[in-house]
Amino acid sequence: MKSTCTLEIELPDEATAQNIAKSLELDNAGYIETRVEGNTIFAKAEADDIMALRNTIDDYLACLTVAQKSVREI
Repeated sequence: MKSTCTLEIELPDEATAQNIAKSLELDNAGYIETRVEGNTIFAKAEADDIMALRNTIDDYLACLTVAQKSVREI
């Protein structure tokens, strides 16, 4: 049975959401599907078991945190 998780990440504006989504795109290929609507990133992950899903989401959130900090510094 597959496990699925969808994250909804609201950011200050659409440009920030687009930039962060693009910066994470290469690392997520095949693991997380993302789309941006306005200032919100929607990220959907699917895995064969819950632990693999947890690891995927954990990695995504760690990368997201770094991307957010980088955007703030720029």
